[in-house]
Amino acid sequence: MGSNLKSIMRIEVPLVVVIGERDVDIAGVRQWVPGSIIELQISAEEDLEIRINNRQIAKGSAVKIGENFGVRLTTTLGQTERIEAMGPDSDSGADAGGDGEMSPDDIAAALLAGQI
Repeated sequence: MGSNLKSIMRIEVPLVVVIGERDVDIAGVRQWVPGSIIELQISAEEDLEIRINNRQIAKGSAVKIGENFGVRLTTTLGQTERIEAMGPDSDSGADAGGDGEMSPDDIAAALLAGQI
């Protein structure tokens, strides 16, 4: 495994667990105070979205671990889709360029081939 690929594998990405979303008007936001409750349009039994790079890669259910919360994965995208979710938006115009760096597609292929 090349040292560049080893370095890439150590990159940390933000993980976001979405318990729900809703549109709120600015007047409503201005009225929020400590103790305000914001109702979400999701059942307590529904799976939560797990996102990387603001793209859903899995779903899971909330669990309590001691005094902390965690998420038990119930479904995940395939390995290729999870890797692609960590790359740039397809419409962002990002390009690997000719500077010798690996494109997200090359990284995904290397990961799937077991080279990383």
